[in-house]
Amino acid sequence: MASTSTNTAHPLVGFIGAGNMARSLASGLLRNSWNRDQVILSDPDADQRRTIETVLGTKAFGDNALIAARADILVLAVKPQILADVAKTVASAVQQKKPLVISIAAGVRLEDIERWLGGGLPLVRAMPNTAALIGSGATGLYANERVDEKMRNQAESILRAVGVTVWLEDEYLIDAVTALSGSGPAYFFLVMEALEQAAIEAGLDPKQARLLTLETAFGAAKMALEGHEEPALLRRRVTSPGGTTEQAVKVLEEGGIRRLFKEAVQAAVYRAREIADMFGKKA
Repeated sequence: MASTSTNTAHPLVGFIGAGNMARSLASGLLRNSWNRDQVILSDPDADQRRTIETVLGTKAFGDNALIAARADILVLAVKPQILADVAKTVASAVQQKKPLVISIAAGVRLEDIERWLGGGLPLVRAMPNTAALIGSGATGLYANERVDEKMRNQAESILRAVGVTVWLEDEYLIDAVTALSGSGPAYFFLVMEALEQAAIEAGLDPKQARLLTLETAFGAAKMALEGHEEPALLRRRVTSPGGTTEQAVKVLEEGGIRRLFKEAVQAAVYRAREIADMFGKKA
């Protein structure tokens, strides 16, 4: 079947589901040279569809199968709890079109998605995080054997529209990505929350504590991103012997901060695998 895209430079991308992540990805594509007629979305809510057409200027439809029948690249952006039902309703259209299918549904394995869609499809599983909503996301990607180099580049270009991407050699590593970058923003928010409270208890005004905490976190992340040194070396550079930082880090180390983060990530990995098993068995 001939491509329905109007610009040979980019394929037609269709999103089934128009929640925050789908809208962020669509906005990212529009900022990165996709035309508005190369991006379409579906949503059962008429008000939501009108908002999408007004804000993004793209077409939004109420029929998922229509999106599946037209898209060269189909992005499954629905909640994982309903993905099985949604996939089964569009399976016939997907089998006729044979698009590249990208799932951003957390915790759902490719083997289950492929089964629900009827098999024989190029599939990519992506795990973006919430920072994608502001264009600073971190996404892990895994492709099945039917995804060729061109398709890999297409999938990467879509997810890179909202941040950085890394390709994984084994799908099970998606669980580690989920535990690190998927859940990771919450870890940093917890650290900021704790630092802010400690600063208030040390005598700072709450507004001052909030501002200094956020700017310190931002500055540290920016130094790590823009430099060429690993975090351990950066930490040592700001830790003067006998100084205040050394004393603070000593307390954190003796309190088991490394063990706690290790256990936290391991717990998240374990839960991610439990959830994947649950979604697969339910359908």
